[in-house]
Amino acid sequence: MALILLSILTALSFVAGFRVAFAAEPFPFEEITVDELLEGYRTGRYTTEEVVKAYLDRIVKYEPFYNAFTMLNPNALAEAREIDRRRAAGEPLGRLAGIPIVIKESVDMAGFPQTMGWAPLSKEAGGIELIPERDAPVVARLKEAGAIILGRTNIPAFSASGTRASTSWDGDTYNAFSRKHAPGGSSSGTAMAVSGNFAVLGIAEETGGSIQNPAAAQGIVGIKPTFGLVPNVGVVPLGGSTRDVIGPHARTVRDAAIMLDVIAGFTPEDPKTVASIGNMPKYGYTSKLNNLALKGKRIGLFGPGWRNVELTPETQKLYEQAIRDLEEQGAIVVPDPFAGSGFAEYFRENGSVGLESVIYDMEDYLERLGESAAIRSVHELIEKMGEKPSVFNRYGDNLPDPDGVADLSRFVEVRTRLLEIFNDVMDKHDLDALFFPQMFKETPLLDSDENIGALTVSEINVAGLPLVTVPGGYYESGAPFAVVFVGRMWSEADLLGMAYDYEQATRHRKAPQLVVSP
Repeated sequence: MALILLSILTALSFVAGFRVAFAAEPFPFEEITVDELLEGYRTGRYTTEEVVKAYLDRIVKYEPFYNAFTMLNPNALAEAREIDRRRAAGEPLGRLAGIPIVIKESVDMAGFPQTMGWAPLSKEAGGIELIPERDAPVVARLKEAGAIILGRTNIPAFSASGTRASTSWDGDTYNAFSRKHAPGGSSSGTAMAVSGNFAVLGIAEETGGSIQNPAAAQGIVGIKPTFGLVPNVGVVPLGGSTRDVIGPHARTVRDAAIMLDVIAGFTPEDPKTVASIGNMPKYGYTSKLNNLALKGKRIGLFGPGWRNVELTPETQKLYEQAIRDLEEQGAIVVPDPFAGSGFAEYFRENGSVGLESVIYDMEDYLERLGESAAIRSVHELIEKMGEKPSVFNRYGDNLPDPDGVADLSRFVEVRTRLLEIFNDVMDKHDLDALFFPQMFKETPLLDSDENIGALTVSEINVAGLPLVTVPGGYYESGAPFAVVFVGRMWSEADLLGMAYDYEQATRHRKAPQLVVSP
């Protein structure tokens, strides 16, 4: 697929009148932030068209060796020119006008194929083509904000891996820092595109680690929001009624916060988001970003009370340094506050919940695709594919009626108890946040049988809690090490403030050196 993209994009580049550059000159927009790019537009230093051309040039050069994309947007340059026209005419522009972004494959874009990462739904792989008639609400909001969507990014089939994209009809995506290491999943392509400077921002999605895992593995920032903060309709579901969340991938905390401002909040298209009303910061998610956000904050540290797993020696060393960095910013650390709470034991025995609704959520999702879609129900999906998608295996041979109502009583019971324990611990120790390593070990190799050793998957997913992933250093191999800030429901603004303070004090993020050979 990467070679097909290369030939298509090369052709588009010449039609558009720009040269495909394979020379060794540095990429002019490497690590550029949203604010820097918008300031460049404001002062006339560059146009949206030339910025988008530069990103497409870079994609031409490196995409064959990283396979971040499943499809590029053939309208990207035309959309960039329209932003330039509107800017020159003095017309009002959105918060992200001219910012190059990417969208995860599982998120609907009107008129673009929705493959779910599954070969039977990929025309290029010989399957049926499924075309949504309308955008997911998050995509509509990003378009309204003026973002330029460069393409759709690779995922494993049904987003059902937190480690790699190997089951995708499009093949593996490679880690921007090391092609030998797994990219993290399931938002593998989005993380690679953002980390590798193929785009400034990206849309990721998580049921059980799919925002945080690839962000950690590829040295970027990820926000896993509170369930219900960001609309998740128009997104291929695994736990659409219970666990699925949409969130930003970015290279800086501020950029991630800016993107969250654009995509968060109530929409009548997704009644779940009514819960966000009254729970969003009055002045936005950038309002608490400052270099004193950690001063005096009480921060809980990882220990067996959360999960009884031992950090590898190198991870322990990196985590201890991260704790020292936290303390230097004035934070007060509390070792293993969950000790004796019963949290780890309860989750170990009861945590496998939250996917009970997948067949019902899938029915709603397929119906939303529109009357022209090739498949509009679960029964049609199974009939036309000639097989049952693996995500329905939990039901055995007797599939329930997808027009029915999922029994979520057990899930509600578990979420309720987890939140009770979590909030009790936070109250008892007067904690502002938790601060953990995202993984207990280094990111596994791509061709190994190992999975990512995430420490907050799926605890926060079942509980519905928010989390911010931030670069925390590097292993001796060069693989990124990441830390996470976890807080109470709806505490994203506070978490982002603390993450920003840590990020600015440590400056761990560095641009990966991409290669042009396997």
